[in-house]
Amino acid sequence: MPNAAGENRYQAIIEKIFFDHYFEGASELPFNREEILSAAHTLKIELTKNPGDVVYSFRYRRPLPERILSTQPEGMEWIIEGVGRARYVFRLVKLNRIQPRQELVTRKIPDATPEIISAYALNDEQALLAIVRYNRLIDIFLGLTTYSLQNHLRTTLRHGSQIEIDEIYIGLDRQGHHYVIPVQAKGGNDQISVVQTRQDIQCCAEKFEGIVCRAVSAQFMDGNRIALFELAVESDEVKVVDERHYILVPASEINDKKTIS
Repeated sequence: MPNAAGENRYQAIIEKIFFDHYFEGASELPFNREEILSAAHTLKIELTKNPGDVVYSFRYRRPLPERILSTQPEGMEWIIEGVGRARYVFRLVKLNRIQPRQELVTRKIPDATPEIISAYALNDEQALLAIVRYNRLIDIFLGLTTYSLQNHLRTTLRHGSQIEIDEIYIGLDRQGHHYVIPVQAKGGNDQISVVQTRQDIQCCAEKFEGIVCRAVSAQFMDGNRIALFELAVESDEVKVVDERHYILVPASEINDKKTIS
């Protein structure tokens, strides 16, 4: 049994739930929130937060434990999806890692981030969302005029699964067409979540019916660069539509002849 102290509490709980259901050849393993409480009780672990935070942690913030990963067939990976209110499923899907391509050029953008925002940002995700917003990187990337509607939007999908969108924009093109743009932000050590992208797109289809959804993911790279991806779902897989890299620099480094480093 894994050490259940500190951060390993969640690892111990999710491992127990997984292996309570797992059998060789399995591709879907459903479970519910009551099993989180039951596993915690069996392991003598006290949960001080909402039990759903155990699942949220492995869906969005940290990798699944190594014991679970060791059961993955080559080219496949386990994800956790919400399938209803307080209901989830471990699902085996095709391995899909969305990472910045190092060979792409980096475009220089004059830095419009207020210094006080940079000084008080509490984490990478918050800082990245602020940088994207103040520098209008969504506008530059998509070629639209966009407006931030809400950040950290928590809502419930039709089947009852609760999700959170990092930030959501409304966009307008030159013909007056409207767009809804969910934005996912990741720090340098975090991977873009394919599960989160799928849920963001599904949410926009439900909440903004009839409006074109253009899902964007932003990620910090080395050298203070920022990667932006436009993502879409094709044949039940998340695919990259476009990818651009930007770096924020003082205005003195920008001139007509050199806007790309």
